[in-house]
Amino acid sequence: MTASAAHRIVFANEKGGTGKSTTAVHVAVALTYQGAKVAAIDLDTRQATMSRYIENREETRARRAIDLPGPECEIFRGETVEELEAQAARLSEDADFIIFDTPGRDDPFARHVATEADTLVTPMNDSFVDFDLIGQVEAETFKVRRLSFYAELIWEARLKRSRATIEQHRREMDWVVVRNRTGHTDARNQRRIDQALTELSKRVGFRVSHGLSERVIYRELFPSGLTLLDKGHLGELGTSHLVARQELRSLVAHLNLPMAGRKADKAA
Repeated sequence: MTASAAHRIVFANEKGGTGKSTTAVHVAVALTYQGAKVAAIDLDTRQATMSRYIENREETRARRAIDLPGPECEIFRGETVEELEAQAARLSEDADFIIFDTPGRDDPFARHVATEADTLVTPMNDSFVDFDLIGQVEAETFKVRRLSFYAELIWEARLKRSRATIEQHRREMDWVVVRNRTGHTDARNQRRIDQALTELSKRVGFRVSHGLSERVIYRELFPSGLTLLDKGHLGELGTSHLVARQELRSLVAHLNLPMAGRKADKAA
């Protein structure tokens, strides 16, 4: 259990390639632009995509001598949950939000932070390969056959949190499944996924949000650490980039985070 006052946002998916780290970085930067202080812990010590992104961002800030708000980000190097909680507590002391980016595989620390999340964000590509993480469907009807182990884990954690909400004044967990790459799905398959997600969301209580479409811009921005919100530092943007920026803003708004929007969005 955590006593941190900072709102915990956990980006978790045991499958790789879902845009988890990209989404985490952009949400973190969006919150700093809204005036929040954000800390982050990268649990993916192999890829370390989030921490590398923030390192690149800091290098660009120093090289160009420009203001680039962003999170304070550290990699978790410990070996126990107690060490992880100690690191989180230290980073949370003066933070409004603490974000955890987890590896795209089964990992004990990822499971721990997922069950302790205030807001759990599970990005998925719009395919039944990714849907299988949270539920299995019938081959012919595409009706949900049963929950996955991961969905059951989060369901039990949410039930436990509901009891603790009253007894220990904890926040209820909000689970948001974020659909990335929706533009790459044909209409019939997209309808089937819509139906399966709607059915499963009623059973386990997550919300569904549209996320980030697959665009080259995200990969191009990584070396500089810039994001779509860094207006004035990106040069001329095409229509697709402006659409992508609006997708990001819509996603952040749909997360319904406390304090988000309290201050004027400097990127607006």
